[in-house]
Amino acid sequence: MTASPDMPMIHVVDDEAPFRRSLLFLLESVGWQAAGHESAEAFLAAAPAFPAAGGCIVLDIRMPRLSGLELQRRLLAAGSMFPVIFMTGHGDVELAVQAMKDGALDFLQKPFKDQLFLDAVERAVQVSVERHAAQRRQDEALEVLTRLSAREREVARLLALGLANKEVARLLGISDNTVHVHRQHVMDKTGTGSAADLARLILRADPEGLD
Repeated sequence: MTASPDMPMIHVVDDEAPFRRSLLFLLESVGWQAAGHESAEAFLAAAPAFPAAGGCIVLDIRMPRLSGLELQRRLLAAGSMFPVIFMTGHGDVELAVQAMKDGALDFLQKPFKDQLFLDAVERAVQVSVERHAAQRRQDEALEVLTRLSAREREVARLLALGLANKEVARLLGISDNTVHVHRQHVMDKTGTGSAADLARLILRADPEGLD
């Protein structure tokens, strides 16, 4: 089956072929797109793109050579948008708890019930869609702010903090009229109509942008 970017994609990474195939069959039987990978290395080699419709990685915590935990760390370092659901064997709960502290969304202890697995996948896909939308909003806000000059960014930040033109002028050592001109340029370039709009834009680009 050819993968469709308009549908979520579930990646199953497990070195046990029969178990991996059974999960793929279960996922496909209820309408999910799914792809199997026999190892963490195989997943990295495939380098699957994150689809706009979302998706997740179902990952065995213990595998030969590159472990599931190490793959998770590499994905985090690379800024992957895929939420991770870990599958663990008996005695791996402590590892799974650490994995969740490191950003994994959930863990399931083998053997697990089909519905428990499908519910976890459903939640992970929803989280991935929300993350992707938030990232897109942040990227769009960053792109808008790059239209400003360095001085306009300084003025924009102070205006967003609620300072009047005179206060901005005093802090930056420029005239009131210059601040007025910069303010107009900032509003025109960003498409904002008020200091509150500007504050929302800056915070979408960087949640700590007004600290």
